[in-house]
Amino acid sequence: FYGAYVTGKIKDPVQSPRWRLITWTIFSAVFFLQLIIGIAGYEKFLMTGKLHLPIPMMILGGPVYRGQVSFMTILFLTTVVLSGPAWCSQLCYFGAIDNLASSGKTSRNPLRGKLALKSTFLIIVISAALILRWFNVPPAATTLIAASFGVAGLGIMVIFSRSKKKMVHCVLYCPVGTLVNLSRHVNPFRMYIDQSCTLCMLCTKHCKYDALNEQDIYNKKPGFTCTMCGDCLAGCKHNSIKYKFLRLKPDTSRNLYIIITITLHSVFLAL
Repeated sequence: FYGAYVTGKIKDPVQSPRWRLITWTIFSAVFFLQLIIGIAGYEKFLMTGKLHLPIPMMILGGPVYRGQVSFMTILFLTTVVLSGPAWCSQLCYFGAIDNLASSGKTSRNPLRGKLALKSTFLIIVISAALILRWFNVPPAATTLIAASFGVAGLGIMVIFSRSKKKMVHCVLYCPVGTLVNLSRHVNPFRMYIDQSCTLCMLCTKHCKYDALNEQDIYNKKPGFTCTMCGDCLAGCKHNSIKYKFLRLKPDTSRNLYIIITITLHSVFLAL
């Protein structure tokens, strides 16, 4: 019932940004409440029975350091296959905080050095995990390093995401976000801008992921960092931004994408 209700609300392009904010915030709040209950002694709420740092970076860094795939890694890869980049706009417990921090109309000024910064942080995390593994650094020390990375991410949200009204942490800093960007085409859903676009640029004020800058709009498709969240549709007065899935019509493609994504969101919440 929850999933059906949310799907009905998010299908409306005007209401979609507000309801995505509400449901994603609920998801994150439930996740961290569960974590607090688990830390308080009710270990069943930790699901695996073990405490893991609630930092997205650990989805990548943890398996590299341990040399084995984790439950969260499988969960993450499954979402990429089923709904492309929706992890970064509906399912990441940490990203919801960045979403709240960047609330408000964003500016048209693009984030500079995006590809260079994303690549740098991704390489740093993988390299650090490998070095810590090779030198057999104790888990206590690695946990402290990982926690520092997470605290720095919160600082980026408070300082940069809040001032620029864009999700700077998710777009530039988070290595899992970069993995999503790199692997998003594993999924067949796409977004594009059709010929009815008048280049009014109003959609840029609704994109928190810096994926609808002037050049992106001229290229007739959202940029590399697009998560297909659909917030931009609320700002497009000509209905020029479309979803695409194989040979389906744009509206049907969007509805299918929403249903799959909200189903994942609802199942994760229930779990």
